[in-house]
Parts: sequence; structure tokens; C-alpha cells
Amino acid sequence: MRLWNNVLIHDPWWLLLLGLIPLAIWWRSHRRLEQGVSAIEMPLTALPLKKSWRMILYTCIEPLFWISIGLMIIAMARPQSEHSEEIVKGEGIDIFLVMDLSSSMLARDFEPDRLSVSKKVAVDFVSHRTYDRIGLAVFAGESYTQCPLTNDHDVLNEYLEGLECGALEDGTAIGMGLAAAVNRLKDSDAKSKVVVLLTDGVNNAGYIRPSTAAGPG
Repeated sequence: MRLWNNVLIHDPWWLLLLGLIPLAIWWRSHRRLEQGVSAIEMPLTALPLKKSWRMILYTCIEPLFWISIGLMIIAMARPQSEHSEEIVKGEGIDIFLVMDLSSSMLARDFEPDRLSVSKKVAVDFVSHRTYDRIGLAVFAGESYTQCPLTNDHDVLNEYLEGLECGALEDGTAIGMGLAAAVNRLKDSDAKSKVVVLLTDGVNNAGYIRPSTAAGPG
């Protein structure tokens, strides 16, 4: 018997015993009434006695007993978690995102600014590349690798969400950003390697030209 998408009950007939628990509780209460136990207990409970921890513990014994019985019955029903195996046939691609963090990315011609829009675009792109390894390099007047190639896209998205302008010397060293990505990809064994550049300007800093960084070798 399936309860949820990935939870199965192997022996569901044991669960019928759960219906006997309310009957057993009712029967015990009925027996107490017949034996006059309730008549004795009522005046005691009506007295303004200060409850000790032992009295409180005593009142919890019976509910805990029935809860334990219920859990034992559920255990005998053998609930199981079902895991499915997915075989994926496809070519994994190594991708490096290169993000511009120069001050011009704070321009508000996009809502709320260019950097925020670029980050949203990058996160959306990552969400559609389920089986690819993706890394992240950032640049302004200089560059560095923010996140190496990884299949853990949740970690990558955290890095993307945390990007801010001002952490690097200002400028737009596109060539330096591309070089950082290419450097990381050159030792990759993937058949396909891609660099995705997100910038709003032209190269005006750094000692590597974009054409040199993106060129062969």
C-alpha cells in the first residue's frame, strides 16, 4: 500500500489493529466505572492539592503506553521508503560563468539594477543545466575564480546570490575574467566546454585582451 510518492506500507493489515486502541481505552474506562474507581478518584481530584512531578508523571503513563502500542503496530506494518534510480544518457558539459562586478553594473536602467538582473539570469540558466558542471569567475578591474567547476548547483547559486560590486578594484577587465575561466577549463576532460560572459561594458582594464583570452591555446 502506497501512502505518499515514496513511502510504502509492506504489511498494511497490521494497521487494522490501530482501530482496537480506542476500543481498549473505552473498555478500560468502562471497567473502572463498574468497579467504582471513578467514584473514589473524583473527590481526590477535586481537592486543591499541589501536584508533584510524580503525580504528573503518573498521569502520563497511560497515554504513553497507548502511544507505544500504536507505534509498535505501525512498525509491524513495515513502512518503507522507496528510492528510484534514474539512468541519464547524455553528454555533460563543463560551463564557466564569467560575471562582471564593475560599478557600472549598479546602473538602474534595469529593475532594480543590472547586477541583480544578471544574477537572476545566471540562476535561471543554472537551473536548466541539471547534469552539467558549472563554475563561476568574477571580474572588475581584476578577476578571480569564485567557484570551481561543480555539480552542486545549490552551492553555486549561493555564490551567485552573494555577489556584490565593490569587492574588487573597479574597471572592466573582460580579458582577465575570460582568462580565469579558460584557465579552469583547459584541464577539463569534458568534450564540450563553454564560457558564458555576463557584462555590460567593453574591456578597459587588465593586461589580457578578450580576443587573446578567448583565442586558441
